Parts: sequence; structure tokens; C-alpha cells
Amino acid sequence: MSIEVKGLTRTYGEQKAVNNISFAIGKGEIVGFLGPNGAGKSTTMKIITGYLAADAGQVTVCGIDVKADPLHAKAKIGYLPEANPLYFDMYVREYLDFVADVHHVQNKKQSIEKVIETVGLSPESKKKIGQLSKGYKQRVGLAAALIHDPEVLVLDEPTTGLDPNQILEIRELIKKLGVNKTVIFSSHILQEVEAICDRVVIINKGQLVADDSLAALRNRSDNTSTLKVVFKEPLEAAWMERLSAIDTVNRISPNEWELVCKNVQEANKQLMELALQHNLNIVSLQSGEQSLEEVFRSLTSSSTKN
Repeated sequence: MSIEVKGLTRTYGEQKAVNNISFAIGKGEIVGFLGPNGAGKSTTMKIITGYLAADAGQVTVCGIDVKADPLHAKAKIGYLPEANPLYFDMYVREYLDFVADVHHVQNKKQSIEKVIETVGLSPESKKKIGQLSKGYKQRVGLAAALIHDPEVLVLDEPTTGLDPNQILEIRELIKKLGVNKTVIFSSHILQEVEAICDRVVIINKGQLVADDSLAALRNRSDNTSTLKVVFKEPLEAAWMERLSAIDTVNRISPNEWELVCKNVQEANKQLMELALQHNLNIVSLQSGEQSLEEVFRSLTSSSTKN
């Protein structure tokens, strides 16, 4: 395995930021690491990369214990933190030269030119970092993470603050890098995760709540299904919330609703009874598998009906 996390725990004061989580990522996988704000994603990533120590548990990267041999482990890792710390007064090549020296990169000039081409920095490579757009600053951060040709990439919110075109460009770059490297990345953009990953790990309040392929998550054995119902007339949310077969109620518009339930037949029956009772007209009623957003919401929401 490229990354193995076993029984990882980290406490800040009286709060457990990470609570006894375990997962493993194989070579060549691109895995989305998801969770609400404060779930423990960044803490876990910092522990994997050796920037933060765990209170308990073990992390190995390419078979190397991160705590026992941090320098050897870090040589295998390329890390792009959420803040993406850069020296704005340095030129792009000057900065990459500095990072290459930190990693004792051989054939430094050749490595710098290769990574500039890989991340698409060539048009802006003669500028100071402070003169670059947010998208190109992210590319500089990725280039720095790649300069020593690591086997594992850890990317914390790599598309934060980017415009839609920049997000697409970085997304395609991550997919390209994932051909030869193991990638774990966090993101709040679930469509991005669906476009890049075949597997996701989800944590909530420091605890692991899911670790599976996207297909399996959408068809979980606890088996919730999604119903989309459109009424001709607007109706009150309270009417939907009183239906016992419905677990989650999401109003899309006054007439359109997205519902999550475990028993589709019973939910359909109760919706029909509701329509008859209140003289409502159902325009359409569709059921289907859950989206990643729906799975995420059901696993991390503290309440059900809202």
C-alpha cells in the first residue's frame, strides 16, 4: 500500500480532532477525502505528511513509518497544503530552484523545466509569483509538490478560490498525475470528486463514516433511495416532514422536492395519500440512486428532516 493509516488519533485540548481512524490507499489510486468543516481532514493530512504528530496510531507511506523515519517518508510525498504558502517576491523558477535544493534533487535544471511543463506554467514562468493569478499560484504549489518526483501526492483543497475554468484545468492535471502516482485530495466540491475519483473516504467529527467506491456508496446496503417529486401546487414543508417513510426532505422549489427514503413503495404510497388528502396534483414522481452529495449529506448531517 502507498498509504496506510491505522488507529489514528489526535486531540486538541479536550476535543478529538481525529478519533481512531484507519484506511489504506493503494498505488495508482485517486481517492477523495471528504468531510464537513472541522471534521479532521486537514489534521489527518498533516499527520500523513509528517507535519503534525499523532497522539496515537501509525501512518506508513510506501512502507515507511512516518513517525519513526520522517525524512525518508517525506521524500516519498508531495504536499500541497490548503494555504499554499509561497514566496511572492521570488520568480517562479527561482522558487522551484529553492524547493529542489530542499529535496536534494539531482539534475535540478532538467527537473524544473519538466515540472513547469507538466503543470502548465510555461506561459507565466518568467514572472514573480506575486504577479500570478490564483490559478497559476496553485500551479506553482503543485509544481513544488512534484519537483522531487514523489510517489504520493497529498492535496488539501487544491481548487479553493479558483474560477470554473481554472478548476477544470487543475482537475484534468490531477487525473493526469494519478496515472503514475497515488493521490489523496480533499475538496468541498463534490462534483469534482465524482469526476476524478473512483473511491472516497468520508470522515465526520473526527470519525470514519465511509470508505468505499462511488458506485457502492450510491447503493449502500442501508439502502436509501432518492425520490424527486413535483406538485402542480406549492405545499408546506411540514406536510412532507410528517410522512413516516421519508428520512430527509429537501425543498428545491415551492413545488419541487427531493426526498430520501429507505422504502420507496411505502414513500410513494404516502405521497399519493398526501395528494388525495389535500387535493394536490403530482406532476412527476421519479426514483433513482443517490448522488454523492446526497450520500455525503446523509452521513454527515446531525439532523434528518429539515
